[in-house]
Amino acid sequence: MIIGILTIGNELTSGRIQDTNSSLIARAMQVQGWPVAGIISVGDDAGVIHAALDYLLMRAEAVIVTGGLGPTADDITTEAVARAFGLALHTDEAILAHIRGIFEKRRLAWTENNAKQALFPEGAEIIANPAGTAAGFALRREGRVVAVIPGVPAEARRMLEEGVIPLLRREFPEAALHVETATFKLFGLPEAAVDAAMADADLADLGVAIGFYPNFPENHLVLTARTASAEEAREKLREAGARVEARLGKYIFARGQETLAGNIAGLMTERRLTLAVAESCTGGLITDRLTDIPGSSVFLERGVVTYGNAAKTALLGVPEPVIREHGAVSAETARLMAEGVRNMAATDLGLAVTGIAGPSGGTESKPVGTVYIALADGGMIACRHHAFRWERRRNKIVASQAALLMLWRYLTGEVNS
Repeated sequence: MIIGILTIGNELTSGRIQDTNSSLIARAMQVQGWPVAGIISVGDDAGVIHAALDYLLMRAEAVIVTGGLGPTADDITTEAVARAFGLALHTDEAILAHIRGIFEKRRLAWTENNAKQALFPEGAEIIANPAGTAAGFALRREGRVVAVIPGVPAEARRMLEEGVIPLLRREFPEAALHVETATFKLFGLPEAAVDAAMADADLADLGVAIGFYPNFPENHLVLTARTASAEEAREKLREAGARVEARLGKYIFARGQETLAGNIAGLMTERRLTLAVAESCTGGLITDRLTDIPGSSVFLERGVVTYGNAAKTALLGVPEPVIREHGAVSAETARLMAEGVRNMAATDLGLAVTGIAGPSGGTESKPVGTVYIALADGGMIACRHHAFRWERRRNKIVASQAALLMLWRYLTGEVNS
């Protein structure tokens, strides 16, 4: 089954808001095994909506539409779609009562324009909205289906999963395959190198598709198997996954829904280790990522941002002569920062990072992107030098990734002095 995607809203075509719904829907369709023929974004103009819908319906069996279902004057999607189908609008009294109930429960003032969200084309099938007031709807036209849902991303996600996909599987049962995916998250190789490493894996012979998805600073490799049964798909992915591991294993730090910080949290908690972090160029990003994990207080004792030289000396005990001789961005300073924060917090491990994020501050010997990361455990202090090549924000992000990866590799036995 071929899918078309239409996103609607002046906020999209003006660039005020990024269109995240298109990628959300496209990914969900790929998982179902339904290719996307085209993606169109248009403004709140009935004629343009009609033309875009006609274009997609010539190329797809189903079109998923998001946006323009709110109560305001510029929310014209329902009316535009009804006109395109030559259908009158009617008020769904049950939906209207439901919307009024939401307003009463939340003690919100009711205005009559909210009743607009209970208008639907004649013959439409309602798609429930468990996360908001605007219900969606589906229409059938000459063997094709148009499903319309709100543009609010959180609402679109729920309605896509709970309403649209089940509806499409019901309408097109012959297109229903069992689809399984496996995701491998890598760091340390560019996308082209990941592709080259997999060139001889012959995954197509297994009936497994491979996709490469940059997600800075990571690269995600996604395997997809579409078969008649779940077990067949899983068996294909097991074999394909083994080929991925054989070629890229040392760069893989997480799989599926796992994250680097989440895997670190699991290992730290399991081993009852504690951690303190000292950050300079990353400005707290490492600590922020660790504290995104629920329960991280079990292992993370503290994080300090020692951005200036005085802070490195006063808080971490880095001697001023060391900074003068070697510089704040140096292996010597990074090692002392890691040991200093470990001693200050009385933790098992101390992790430190210092670097030049840019765009200024670099020298010939230490250009922008120079970063030192150190890890101390009381018995050894490991230090790694990196030379990143990005602009300021990306240098900070990739430095935090490298620091967390160093900690993860220590926990998995891959890092020593």
